[in-house]
Amino acid sequence: MPTYKAPVNDYKFLMHNVFNLQQYNNYQSFKEATPDLIDAILEEAAKLTENIFQPINQSGGEEGCSLENGIVSTPKGFKEAYDQFREGGWQSLTGDPEYGGQGLPLSLGVALNEMMISSNWGLAMYPGLTKGASETIHAWGTDDQKGTYLPNMISGDWAGTMNLTEPHCGTDLGLLRTKADLNDDGSYSISGTKIFISAGDHELTENIIHLVLARISGAPDGMDGISLFIVPKFIVKDDGSLGDRNGVSCGSLEEKMGIHSNATCLLNYDNATGYLLGPENKGMRAMFTMMNEARLGVAMQGLAIAEVAQQNAADYARERIQGRALTGAKFPDDAADPIIVHPDVRRMLMTNRAFSEGSRAMALWAALQIDISHGDPEEDARVKAKDMLALLTPVLKSYMTDQGVEAASRAMQCLGGHGYICEWGMEQFLRDARIAPIYEGTNGIQALDLVGRKLPRKNGEVIRAFFKVIQNFIDDNKETEGLEKYCSLLEKALGRQQAATMWLMQNALENPDHAGGTAHYYLNLMALVAMGYSWANMALTAKTMIAAGEGDQAFLQNKLKTADFFFTHLLPETTALRIKVEAGSDDVMSLDAQYF
Repeated sequence: MPTYKAPVNDYKFLMHNVFNLQQYNNYQSFKEATPDLIDAILEEAAKLTENIFQPINQSGGEEGCSLENGIVSTPKGFKEAYDQFREGGWQSLTGDPEYGGQGLPLSLGVALNEMMISSNWGLAMYPGLTKGASETIHAWGTDDQKGTYLPNMISGDWAGTMNLTEPHCGTDLGLLRTKADLNDDGSYSISGTKIFISAGDHELTENIIHLVLARISGAPDGMDGISLFIVPKFIVKDDGSLGDRNGVSCGSLEEKMGIHSNATCLLNYDNATGYLLGPENKGMRAMFTMMNEARLGVAMQGLAIAEVAQQNAADYARERIQGRALTGAKFPDDAADPIIVHPDVRRMLMTNRAFSEGSRAMALWAALQIDISHGDPEEDARVKAKDMLALLTPVLKSYMTDQGVEAASRAMQCLGGHGYICEWGMEQFLRDARIAPIYEGTNGIQALDLVGRKLPRKNGEVIRAFFKVIQNFIDDNKETEGLEKYCSLLEKALGRQQAATMWLMQNALENPDHAGGTAHYYLNLMALVAMGYSWANMALTAKTMIAAGEGDQAFLQNKLKTADFFFTHLLPETTALRIKVEAGSDDVMSLDAQYF
């Protein structure tokens, strides 16, 4: 049976030492986020996820959700676990205090999110969707709407979802057919079918607040005619109590490859009462508030599954005896050596470790941009942080989820045949991981977004700001003892990305297929540069603390050993990625479709 240990010490290192979150204590959200409070929250989150969420992960995946007589039920133990989560105030951690939230930094919420997903991905999705829905209502709702829905969503008493996809359209939402007819009282009657709705129906909460994209009768075709609506499962009466069941029902549960414990629903809307959220015909703009929040959350799913898979693979490798070390027996009194002595097993484990720890730092960097964009007193700082977040979001969503699948596969490989057997839990990690590169915008769409929208944004000002952050770090530290090799290798990788960026700017306008055919490579190149910056930053912190005799010296030395592996084994991939970008799309597009 798989196990899980929350990476509390790694988060403490990042929050207190690498990013020094206390420097932001002039922000409202950070005023009460003292080091002691941060540590207490991390430690209690670890207890919740290790002791309550993780023990029902495997059984929940085996049992799955059920639909009987129109009622959707989650697996055994999920309701009790969710109630403990809700009663502990975890849903309200980063919510607006005006509506009952604790108002703590999103940076802290990211740590909780990783722990929840690692311990029980299917269960974590229910409150995760609610968080995104509540943030969308917070950003676009009227005062009445916020007062009606946010207190119960932030407390976790009510859940939330997002409804985009329809049977005939996925990414191309301009084709959607769900319609909205205006009623005399200002509400709308919503009719249509939505598919692939995560956490679409369940018994964990007394109400579910659906955010639904639909087209108002008479609105323009295409994306410009889409509006966003609040459609509650149960109508909320004027006094806040729940009234009649609305005209939304679960028609079926999707039979899926993974995340069986999350209810992925086909939802039918039959003249359901809905309320316009945000401006008419501007639904996509409003929905992107939730989608951007969700995309960072999905990036965390890639990291989270890599982390738990890595932990279990490492445990197995330390215990499983098989063969002898190439350099001679390490345990001559035993029948064989543990497989962790074998370099190829070490290669897989080190790759996963370097990815997980580097991704955690990148994710926290991105989350901090959200905190800065909300809390900095200077408008210029808020705008720059928002721009940096917009640039990083598709990179993190795509790279971390692609590599999360690869990490889970490598972890399974470490177990050999046992990894393929359900008993060990590794196959569940791999099955669950595979959805992350697909939903909330496929990774191909993320790459196109990066190259087609984010690179040219503000005439290239945003990508130049990214380059400047990394170049400034290099300039400040390239003569620091022990940092020379990191800075030298990072500067070369940065140069490769800059050259690839210039190639795209010079060639993609002439032939847009060059952008489409190479966007995936460019995104991965940028991700490795960003991760290189994150690892160099962690290495600088570790070396500084070692020199000062601070912290856990073994932890810090291991951080440096992992940094060495990243810079010598993973960052060099930027060379090949630049070559692939500059190869363009001619060979990609040359074969006639009939010959595929």
